[in-house]
Amino acid sequence: MELDLIEGTICIFLTGHGIIGNISVFLNYIFSFWEGTVKKSIHLILIHLALTNIIMLLSKGMPKTIAAFGLRNFLDSTGCKIIVFLDRVARGHSICTTSLLTVVQAIMISPSTSRWRRLKLRSTWDILLFLLFFWILNSLISMNLLNSIRSSNMNTSQISKNNYYCYFLPGRKEIQWLFFMLMILRDIMFQSVMGGASSYMIFLLHKHHQRVRYLQSPQLLYKTPPEMKAVHSVLLLMLCFLFFYWTECVFSLLLYSSLENNPVVLGIREFLTLGFAILSPFVLILRDGNLAACWSPW
Repeated sequence: MELDLIEGTICIFLTGHGIIGNISVFLNYIFSFWEGTVKKSIHLILIHLALTNIIMLLSKGMPKTIAAFGLRNFLDSTGCKIIVFLDRVARGHSICTTSLLTVVQAIMISPSTSRWRRLKLRSTWDILLFLLFFWILNSLISMNLLNSIRSSNMNTSQISKNNYYCYFLPGRKEIQWLFFMLMILRDIMFQSVMGGASSYMIFLLHKHHQRVRYLQSPQLLYKTPPEMKAVHSVLLLMLCFLFFYWTECVFSLLLYSSLENNPVVLGIREFLTLGFAILSPFVLILRDGNLAACWSPW
């Protein structure tokens, strides 16, 4: 009971700060997008990333927090389906949106003679089409959950526990492996794109640094252009995502390979699952002057 209380306190602290941070980022970029003279594609992607993080924290973090304090199960079978489905879709959006962010940023800073310029988006509507495609793709990949999720209020004699309130019913192994392989294929594809775009941006940063050193201008040496600051922010977000993604994979393998679930390892894995959603808005807040000014009183 004492361990559950500590876990619930930590969970509500981290989840609450993550939700507040993402709402701040979401509202700030909404205002920047609509009031700015130029509607930046990057702002639209960051709005979607913040919305994705909010959905993930509400669908996974809040039920875990409420359950850790020992409150009564408030979800029926339909509620469980919605919560788990949104969580799985949001996790897919996280990798897809981060990958799109790195690609768009790489295109924006690429030289006019580069092949990347051929991929330049003509308007924000192109971004909206990509985001719509992500919703369709991740919804289809997560469809199998709608038939296998049940509330713990139901008879649980022959089902396996997955979280505090909701359970996975055992289904056909072939179907489970099919959707699992689709998830793996999606993750490999988008992380490969993310890695390629990030490597290209690092190459451009290196060329910019070499050019500044060659000019030997004190003003240029100590002043980073805004576009390069944006590249640094995107690269930090990418590294943050990859850290939490692969560390969570390692802890998941440790759990599945062990004969019994270690509560400490299980708790760390749960935090790693939500780590990017909690930390990413504060990376943006620290890197963005307007956001940092709003948060300075806090």
